[in-house]
Amino acid sequence: MSSNWPQLDYLGWRETCSALQLYLQVAGKYRLAHTPWLNHSWNATFYVTPRGLTSSLIPDGPGIEIQFDLHGHQVCGIAGDGKTASFPLEPTTVAAFHEKFLQLVAELGGTPTFSGMPNEVPFPVPFREDLRDRPYDGDAVQRFHQVLMAVDGVFKAFRSSFLGKSSPSHLFWGSFDMAVTRFSGRRAPLHPGGIPTLPDHVTHEAYDREVSSAGFWPGGGGIDYPAFYAYAYPEPAGFRAARIRPEAAFWQEGLSEFVLPYGAVQSSADPAAILFEFLVSTYEAAADLGGWDRDGLECMPGRKGQARPHDAAQSGPAPAPTHADVDREDTGSKGRYVMVVDGVEAEMTYSRVGNGMIIIDHTDVPPALRGRKVGERLVRQAVEDARRDGTAIVPLCPFAKAQIDRHPEWQDVVSKS
Repeated sequence: MSSNWPQLDYLGWRETCSALQLYLQVAGKYRLAHTPWLNHSWNATFYVTPRGLTSSLIPDGPGIEIQFDLHGHQVCGIAGDGKTASFPLEPTTVAAFHEKFLQLVAELGGTPTFSGMPNEVPFPVPFREDLRDRPYDGDAVQRFHQVLMAVDGVFKAFRSSFLGKSSPSHLFWGSFDMAVTRFSGRRAPLHPGGIPTLPDHVTHEAYDREVSSAGFWPGGGGIDYPAFYAYAYPEPAGFRAARIRPEAAFWQEGLSEFVLPYGAVQSSADPAAILFEFLVSTYEAAADLGGWDRDGLECMPGRKGQARPHDAAQSGPAPAPTHADVDREDTGSKGRYVMVVDGVEAEMTYSRVGNGMIIIDHTDVPPALRGRKVGERLVRQAVEDARRDGTAIVPLCPFAKAQIDRHPEWQDVVSKS
């Protein structure tokens, strides 16, 4: 296990965590008030740095950047004319922090005006009136930052294999979560809103396009431990029943999201790989069940120092379907269908239930084979074999289910139970 993924006990530092969230809300609301609105509230977020979090450049006064130095434990302001100002992160009240932040902005030549009411927290109290003493656990804050850096690296690697509209890897101070979001490119139905202490018009704008989103919480909001989450809006039929990897992930009914406890990632032999598996499997479930144009939206994962290969040749007629042989490997209780095309392997795995049923649980078609109907060919072979053998198919894999749903002539082999 890498030391880049330290243990993070939410219950042990939740008071500091709550305080840090409110401090970031103060600074985040300043950025929000002085930055042109960017789709899905992206003009309000923070970004991970080697020392903490940054607002990036805020177009106020001479130009101001707010940094939370989570190793030196201070809030730093940097202005475009060379001025700097700072004050310590320490045990204090939200009201005192708010007052110091106003002074910092004014000292840098900015305009310290913004909303003084927190969002997305229970029983919100205006910043100026929040006089409750708050602790500051510097060691826990540093561990939290270490987690954010590790998560940020995986989120950015995941983002590199998507050509469509995608959010940066960023931290929302409202719900206090790191997030990365992919978009199908299609409009979404009006979101019902109703998120406590968040205006409905903000929610409506945030979810006006179809999304598959994943993120990380330090804890709170219904769970008392740090965790990763994933959801789709609108939620496609069958999404919550999709088979998600790794095995530690589960559907959390109260949140209507998939959840993967941070502890399951942190304690594994390869935390980054386990998290990546969660990101990919939840996205694939949303995209397959939602009918996204995966061939047009995805690409090979980004490589360091190498440009993505040009794919103009694919902008004309679609590549011809591949007619390579499909091999079947069956061990009795489990099996898989395999195609090897130009040295690249695609597979679809299944489990056997008795002699009369198979459960298709996963399909993996590498990006190099996308658009050549390789996945469809694998499912077709399973259907043909099921007819020959008198076997029923349970398509738990979102891709296989989507393929069977698109072919009414295949429905005869689907298990009715």
